[in-house]
Amino acid sequence: MADPKSDKLDRIVADARRAADARDLGYREQALNIYPWICGRCAREFTRANLRELTVHHRDHNHQNNPSDGSNWELLCLYCHDNEHQRQLEAAGSPGVGAGTTAATHSPFANLKAMLGNKGA
Repeated sequence: MADPKSDKLDRIVADARRAADARDLGYREQALNIYPWICGRCAREFTRANLRELTVHHRDHNHQNNPSDGSNWELLCLYCHDNEHQRQLEAAGSPGVGAGTTAATHSPFANLKAMLGNKGA
């Protein structure tokens, strides 16, 4: 017998995913109609065969900001889109990047001169 709380949570998650997918399709379709099917960073061209690899990037990173003129969107390939978000995380010093870690302190070549100096001895 299924847990009623689990079923309710599953329904809520499924509904949220459907709503997000519908919202994404709305602005994605609009962006694909407005802009040429070319990555705004690497200039890779897309056809219907590989169009799924072209994504809509929100310039202000707010997925709720979807003006119909497309002024907050740019089309980026998967790779450029991932790179853009990674750069934003690193620039912001996001806790999601390297969370719980400190800067590297190990220097593998720190003692190299001494080691090489001992070779001739």
